[in-house]
Amino acid sequence: MSKSKNDIAWEKIFEKYCILDKLANNERISISSTEINQFREARLMTKFDHRSQLPKLFIDHNLSILPTSRGTYEIGKFKTFCDFNKDDIEITPIDFPTFLESIDYKDITSESIAINCAFVSKILHDFTGEENLLPTVSGRMSSSVFDFTINSGQNILKINVDNSQIEIDGGYEGDSSLNLIEAKNYISDDFLIRQLYYPYRLWNPLVELKS
Repeated sequence: MSKSKNDIAWEKIFEKYCILDKLANNERISISSTEINQFREARLMTKFDHRSQLPKLFIDHNLSILPTSRGTYEIGKFKTFCDFNKDDIEITPIDFPTFLESIDYKDITSESIAINCAFVSKILHDFTGEENLLPTVSGRMSSSVFDFTINSGQNILKINVDNSQIEIDGGYEGDSSLNLIEAKNYISDDFLIRQLYYPYRLWNPLVELKS
């Protein structure tokens, strides 16, 4: 099996910066986008929405990578993915608005269309328990400054985040909740917790919703 461009570039990075040797003595190491860019664009080298997308070196050594700012990352044995529950659940039929001509739930070609279908058919209303639900926040923004702890092997590590870039696919506010959506237009085995957690940490202190 041929190696991907990411695999090749990460092998060179691990060799140049002696990453495995450093990780043997430390629980995590920091690396900058400038250092990554010397081998391949950092944006392409650090985007892993699912565990299976990780470079081979990361998979072989149980490693993952987290952004901590707009130009820095930390590598360590982080538990960054969560498996989806595969148990069978009851399916609830819904009616799609028949008067809409510009959207077709049988032809969902993007994540934004998937969210729009869920909204106009009131799937989001049913899921959130909100009768009055309106679209509010979405797009790219800064995460704000916060810290959190994360499992790393047998240890718990503290991660400091300073305005890392995040992206919210959809944000819907109701009478008692703000609901942030990370959408995918395909079925996967797991998801990257950060894609939901960083937006949550940004917006949790900014909204005061009635219970």
